[in-house]
Amino acid sequence: MANVIAVIILVILVGSAVAYIINAKKKGVKCIGCPAGGNCPGSGKMPKKKLEGRVIGRKMMKISGMNCAHCATDVTMILNQIDGVRAEVNLAKGSAKISYDRTVGDDVLRNAVEKIGYHVTSIS
Repeated sequence: MANVIAVIILVILVGSAVAYIINAKKKGVKCIGCPAGGNCPGSGKMPKKKLEGRVIGRKMMKISGMNCAHCATDVTMILNQIDGVRAEVNLAKGSAKISYDRTVGDDVLRNAVEKIGYHVTSIS
């Protein structure tokens, strides 16, 4: 009897999830579960930030917790707010390619990304 009840509950949960996904797709939501309500501003191309001086170095940052284009846009924007830093975030790879025209510490980059809720796994 307990198994039958468990199966019924699972069917209801899965059915509800499928119904939610179908309704969201009908409404034109681009990414389900997105913190922006599915209307990611990151679905378009962001303009590339220009650095004031010539590039003196590059770093690759591995980031976990990015699930949609909105997440990647948030990370790009927070990194690009740092003076002397230009970032290009790749959602599929979970990474950010960072170029800089002045010395920027790894802790500054890490703190900026982790402040908005993502986890930096490495910087190289």
